[in-house]
Amino acid sequence: MMLERGLAPLRAARLSALAAAGGMALLFGTSQAFADTVVKWLHLETVPAHLKMWEDIAAKYESEHPGVDIQLQFLENEAFKAKLPTLLQSDDAPHFFYSWGGGVLKQQSETGALMDLTEAMRADGAAWEKSYNPAAVKGLTFNDRIYAVPFKMGTISFFYNKALFQKAGVKAEDIKTWDDFLKAVKTLKDAGIAPIAGGGGDKWPLHFYWSYLVMRNGGQQVFEDAKNNEGEGFLHPAIIKAGEQLAELGTLEPFQGGYLGATWPQTLGLFGDGKAAMILSFEHTEATQRANSGDGKGLAPENIGRFPFPVVEGGAGNATDTLGGLNGWAVTKNAPPEALDFVRYLTNAENERLMASIGMLLPVAVGAEDGVTNPLLRAAADQLAASTWHQNYFDQDLGPSVGRVVNDAAVEIVSGQMSAEEGARMIQDARELE
Repeated sequence: MMLERGLAPLRAARLSALAAAGGMALLFGTSQAFADTVVKWLHLETVPAHLKMWEDIAAKYESEHPGVDIQLQFLENEAFKAKLPTLLQSDDAPHFFYSWGGGVLKQQSETGALMDLTEAMRADGAAWEKSYNPAAVKGLTFNDRIYAVPFKMGTISFFYNKALFQKAGVKAEDIKTWDDFLKAVKTLKDAGIAPIAGGGGDKWPLHFYWSYLVMRNGGQQVFEDAKNNEGEGFLHPAIIKAGEQLAELGTLEPFQGGYLGATWPQTLGLFGDGKAAMILSFEHTEATQRANSGDGKGLAPENIGRFPFPVVEGGAGNATDTLGGLNGWAVTKNAPPEALDFVRYLTNAENERLMASIGMLLPVAVGAEDGVTNPLLRAAADQLAASTWHQNYFDQDLGPSVGRVVNDAAVEIVSGQMSAEEGARMIQDARELE
């Protein structure tokens, strides 16, 4: 779901230039003539240190497997989502690509575009499958068939600028409930500080607010019923109340000016440049705000704090219920055996520990947990360890059709263009049409 800016130079033999806007075909390089097997890897990552890590891992694999060329390819976030369905049915299909799991992965598996990984991962007493956190494997499994190799898990939470909080007299430890949060927003505005960096241009960043409010008000059962089109569905009173609370936040004008047109990289950059006090974001925000800031340095790590999404008083959800990612690598049906072997290598405990050590991810490989040393990532890992319900992003879990409507409704509700009930009805109608 995320895009970061700041693509570092990579070895030209591996990284092909890709168009961020329409019209230009995906170029997967021309080094086939120089290697027995080319493995085409499509991704979204752009943080320089993270790309360097992947390059190093790929280079080591190539040195141990002569004749294999791992080609890293890049599409920006929105282009990735728009073009991937066509790519998967074309001769330019990547051999493996980044996946958010959920209904989108399920739909891709139903088209026949993906390789069923079940037998491979359950061979030899399921040694490969058992090398990952069971919850991660389960989230990428449909009808007892595995369709992606686990890569990482994460959770969405608030990050804040400690200096701006101090200037306004706001204490993060006092933000326990939704009412506390609204009070903090008002206090920051009164101090002349933009309370929240918001990315309305990409829409999905704002659906985090609606999703968490649904979770806090309704709890797991209400969401599961709505997801499965049971009971009152998305017209449940708790879900409508969540929309009303989102609308109330919107009336406070909590985001920076022009937020409805802001992309996610711009939003991260705004926070990194110290122009907003908070951002509701991913576990590795410390790295991404730095990569997207004007000076490439962003906020110093010691100036960034973190707190979980607040509870709603009287709601059925728990403070320990988390919303966040469950990401994996989906392998396409015509991928060579070397692609599957490399994905297994990429996600083994040794490499996941290395990636965790630079603040790149929260590992899912068993035994790689000790690689998480970054304090903010450690806090996210601890939060996930104590999670009573970890929910995949709503727009991913509900599938592409309903997910798009969720994102649209969240933006229109918070911006005052639609009532909470109208938004709930729009989502429910989309669910019933599936």
